[in-house]
Amino acid sequence: MISRKLYIIIIVYVLMIVALSVLLGFLILKTGALRYTLLCGVAIIILSINLITYLNRTNRNIRLFFEAVRNDDSNINFPANDKSAGLKELNESMNRVNKQIQRFKFLNMQQEQYFQKILGHLATGILTYDKKGFIHHANSAAKSLLKLETFTHLQQLDRIDARLFPVIKNLKPFERRLVGLNTNDGEIQVSLKSTSFGSDDDELMILSIQDIKYELDEKEVESWMKLIRVLMHEIMNSITPITSLSESIYSIYKKGEKTVSPNELDEHNIATTVQGLKVISEQGKGLMNFVESYRKLTRIPKPELKTIKITDIFSRVKILSESFDNLNNTKIIFDVANNDLEIVADENLISLVLINLIKNAVEANQHSESGLIKISAKLGYDHQAEISVTDNGPGISKENIDKIFIPFFTTRPDGSGIGLSLSRQIMGAHGGNLRVRSVPGKETVFYMTFRG
Repeated sequence: MISRKLYIIIIVYVLMIVALSVLLGFLILKTGALRYTLLCGVAIIILSINLITYLNRTNRNIRLFFEAVRNDDSNINFPANDKSAGLKELNESMNRVNKQIQRFKFLNMQQEQYFQKILGHLATGILTYDKKGFIHHANSAAKSLLKLETFTHLQQLDRIDARLFPVIKNLKPFERRLVGLNTNDGEIQVSLKSTSFGSDDDELMILSIQDIKYELDEKEVESWMKLIRVLMHEIMNSITPITSLSESIYSIYKKGEKTVSPNELDEHNIATTVQGLKVISEQGKGLMNFVESYRKLTRIPKPELKTIKITDIFSRVKILSESFDNLNNTKIIFDVANNDLEIVADENLISLVLINLIKNAVEANQHSESGLIKISAKLGYDHQAEISVTDNGPGISKENIDKIFIPFFTTRPDGSGIGLSLSRQIMGAHGGNLRVRSVPGKETVFYMTFRG
């Protein structure tokens, strides 16, 4: 901002020139005094030259200041001991602004170094790159994971695995992908997630890259252990009575080393044998049904993907859910935030998951006097479609909530324990997930999340 003294000096110059011009006109018209006329004219010329020089100096200094700002040059300094009071005050003001810019620049450098230190200590690899694929920043975790000392362009990823570059190049903001990579250290599984920053003309992509193979292996082993425990429990429950009855029947027909003759058998022995064989048969069929359920669980059909509107799925599921039992005191509501919301999925399989979740919610509310089930669809936090099934039933206890997706685990006497596990596998086959949140005594919510 131009100083007040500078304004005053310019006004004084202008007033003096105007006054001398008026005097010059008076001398020419009234007196005709050549000597005073010349002196007055010379004075006007000198004042005009001084004013122009003064303004040029001011404009030059202001221009130099803005050029320095534009070129990010904060070392420029203007003399604070200028003889002109106006220029002195202007120079002091520009020097103060320059020092403020220097301070902000220093603080920004400190902040940048601070965030670089944080990024350097993160275990997750972080990359920033532009639309042309040029890397602007890569922290040490990213370079270590990708085995690259110097990382300047995404094309260098072809050296690691030919699958990685096209996946990252086509990755959209807020999208998440899992990619298997073959490295010198063996096969690894990396999780990729991106977001965008900046304007359309100067957009940067921020990519997080993390090796999750250890976590996946750990979860896989844990899942297998849980499944084996459930399988052993179910098999033992079926085998134990068969073994016991077999031994009882065997003891009827075998006395020591000798086989009992038909004459030694009475009606009680025969009735016991028939009853025992019947129970063995029923237990055998139950065990076969159990194995058949396991086979169904491991044979999920490949989804036939197509773009479908969620409103169409809801219309179909609504008709099917109206045939459920125990709906007397339970109300089912369907709600879609946007009627144009679409997903890429197999309509039959997704309908199967929804029907299973709604059926579970209905059964959870069968003893409720005012049961409410709400099925809603919206865009989730990661800008992907999400369907939720909420009920106000008794909820799931903390002891069971980690087990409900384990195959054959059930809290209902007549339940098979494969519905939720099958539903999660179907969602996994779609590249999505099925998760749950429950507040006992208040509500239970199952979330079906989809990936683009």
